[in-house]
Amino acid sequence: MAGTQGNNTATIGFEQQIWAAADILRGNMDAAEYKHVVLGLIFLKFISDKFEERYHELEAEADDVEDKDAYTEVGVFFVPQSARWSVIAAAAHKEEIGLVIDDAMRAIEKENKRLKDILPKNYARSELDKRRLGEVVDLFTNISMIEHGTDKDILGRAYEYCLAKFAEQEGKRAGEFYTPSCVVRTLVEVLQPYQGRVYDPCCGSGGMFVQSTQFVDSHSGNIGNLSIYGQDANPTTRKMALMNLAIRGIEANLGDHSADTFHSDLHPTLKADFILANPPFNLSNWNDGALDDDPRWQYGLPPTGNANFAWLQHMIYHLAPNGKIAMVLANGSLSSQTGGEGDIRRRIVAYDLVEGIIAMPTQLFYTTQIPVSLWFINRNKTQKGKTLFIDARKMGTMVNRRLRELTTCDIAKIATTFQEFNAGTLEDVKGFCAAVTTAEIAKQDYVLTPGRYVGIEEQLDDGEPFAEKMARLTGELSEMFQHSRELEDEIRNRLGALGYDI
Repeated sequence: MAGTQGNNTATIGFEQQIWAAADILRGNMDAAEYKHVVLGLIFLKFISDKFEERYHELEAEADDVEDKDAYTEVGVFFVPQSARWSVIAAAAHKEEIGLVIDDAMRAIEKENKRLKDILPKNYARSELDKRRLGEVVDLFTNISMIEHGTDKDILGRAYEYCLAKFAEQEGKRAGEFYTPSCVVRTLVEVLQPYQGRVYDPCCGSGGMFVQSTQFVDSHSGNIGNLSIYGQDANPTTRKMALMNLAIRGIEANLGDHSADTFHSDLHPTLKADFILANPPFNLSNWNDGALDDDPRWQYGLPPTGNANFAWLQHMIYHLAPNGKIAMVLANGSLSSQTGGEGDIRRRIVAYDLVEGIIAMPTQLFYTTQIPVSLWFINRNKTQKGKTLFIDARKMGTMVNRRLRELTTCDIAKIATTFQEFNAGTLEDVKGFCAAVTTAEIAKQDYVLTPGRYVGIEEQLDDGEPFAEKMARLTGELSEMFQHSRELEDEIRNRLGALGYDI
């Protein structure tokens, strides 16, 4: 989850400074490898700075600076003497710098149970250029992670900025750990998870959790009112999530190991108030037959060739009586009739669970160009028997040649549309939004493509009488045809001069 691109985010100077420092390390390393090296160093420098800040506070108060409890009671990780940044900085230009960092990571894990088996400890390996590693340590030594104003989240933003840059470099492989910030923010702003149990069954690097806590914080709430649950099948991705959350002081239950959500549900009895997720698109071969009779498939057995409706039903199964889901799905799920998916979708709609569907613009993801939609499920809808459809395909701004981003205004417009829908004050807007009854959806054979319901945007009348417009346009077309014939004649003459007749 990144959050530092485009015109909808905070100043990125500091994050860019961190990235530029970290990028020195790249060399010939694959992005997927050096990602963990960089993120581990950022995390190490962060907890070192936080420790040092608390150390000086205790020193000024004449308290015991080596009392571990004096740190943990204020949410600061205790850093033992051998792992403090001064030791690492002193070894920056020694051949054993990698070993010094590895030992520091082990020492920190030993003193802080929350970090056990999370931190990377492979800095001593031969593939990592020790001269470059020392240069990065030097740069980090000169960057104080806590001096940039009062924003306690500054390093978290830097961590996410680097995640975004790695996602850009890794392309399709980035889907394992990264969901674009603007997509997550859209889910969160619509869902509004103020308090309760928040769950992500495929949590990646933890972006859904981070944005949820930021939402609560920005609305003057208490993030302590949220309980975080999740899991991920990739062990290194899970570690990234735990570091991402630890930087922000967020405690989460991600189970005690990585695990496949379908075959090893780490929270089998959880009933969540809010579920946010971006599961792998169109995952195949997810069920070898062992899950055919699983109680999660209340609305029908999903096809083995596509797990989209397995993810959706897994989440519905884990919903509390008033629980809500916000999730990303490939657009095929809106209309597919194969493998029983049409019947599953029909039953979910018939049970009045679908609160809203948003068709998203293309090019939001580094990982895929396939169009996606956002699904909002609610066990206790305010507008019974109705579903909100939004066509947001024309929204967003291109931030580079390949990537589009929804702006703050775009996200606010979508969130406000949902609020008006739930308040019963929404007026349909042709080409953008429509509140549709379940009976109308049934007439469309339970296809949930927003374009079917919102219609085509009305074109503004330019005031030119129809007869005059047609005369003008046909005149312009006639001129173009004449010019086309002239060009054809010119091409024939030139080819003829070369001995080629057409």
